[in-house]
Amino acid sequence: MPGPVPGQIALVKSGRGAGLYVIIIKLADEHSVLVADGGKLKNTRPKRKNIRHLQLVDRIAPEVYDSIIETGSVTNGKLRFALTRFLNERLTDEEKGDEFDG
Repeated sequence: MPGPVPGQIALVKSGRGAGLYVIIIKLADEHSVLVADGGKLKNTRPKRKNIRHLQLVDRIAPEVYDSIIETGSVTNGKLRFALTRFLNERLTDEEKGDEFDG
């Protein structure tokens, strides 16, 4: 993907939230985006992050993307759902990978 897209999942690389997965909900300018996770970072008070401080994941949460395109916003519940599903799938993929090691 060339650049960040609303609904895209990202890993925070630096700052207090380092190691947390978030979802991009808006492109702020050419260097920064607004992110939220539906929990600590609510959609009503998203965190502004420099793109360089994020590791973009090659994954867009369709329900979040569709909601942002249709209504201009997304609910905290949809953000939490999308991140939970992503993390569960990621853990399942890692477990499958472990089966073949050895």
